[in-house]
Amino acid sequence: MIDKRHKNAEHALADVPDGATIMIGGFGGAGQPNELIDALVAQGSKDLVIVSNNAGNGETGLAALLRAGRVRKIICSFPRQADSHVFDGLYRSGKLELELVPQGNLSERIRAAGAGIGGFFTPTGYGTELAHGKETREIGGRMYVLESPIHADVALIKAERGDRWGNLVYRKTARNFGPVMAMAAKLTIASVHEAVALGELDPESIVTPGIFVQRIVQVPYTATGPAGFKQAN
Repeated sequence: MIDKRHKNAEHALADVPDGATIMIGGFGGAGQPNELIDALVAQGSKDLVIVSNNAGNGETGLAALLRAGRVRKIICSFPRQADSHVFDGLYRSGKLELELVPQGNLSERIRAAGAGIGGFFTPTGYGTELAHGKETREIGGRMYVLESPIHADVALIKAERGDRWGNLVYRKTARNFGPVMAMAAKLTIASVHEAVALGELDPESIVTPGIFVQRIVQVPYTATGPAGFKQAN
């Protein structure tokens, strides 16, 4: 019987190795799997390469992982915001390597990995420092830059509902990078707020099929948001 549910986040992340490349879903706080990140901090793996849209903010979530000194490099599109002081301090002191990637390129590089595409040409970044050392080509009278896929050892993503086969449904914008990251990693671990029985998810509503998910962890709702919606921190 296929059952991908794990008893808790610590159990699901116990074998993440040092030096792993880890994709972390989320657009700012929306869709960021904080419970999985906290378990990764507690687990102790180090020398990590993190792929995420943001580089953390405040003191929790991804920022806590950076503050713990476990990240060697981060690949992201939006590293700094008003309260991203943890990233800022590490980067300015030379303790953290940054690969800056335009947001659309980041998403497509992740998607390309999941789709088995060896690379793609994009006009974004041409003529800037981001294109330094990369192949360029003129196509149809416009200049393009060759970008490579981003593969990962592990993806940590957050969904709203899931079943024991790993089929996932997301909540609105919390969906963001989750689906493409699930396809691009060797091991995908998803947190869900509702674990449902097989057959309860409408097949037409499933965004990430279970074939791309290896482990499921149920985490509780921790606060009540606007309009009565339950949300997690």
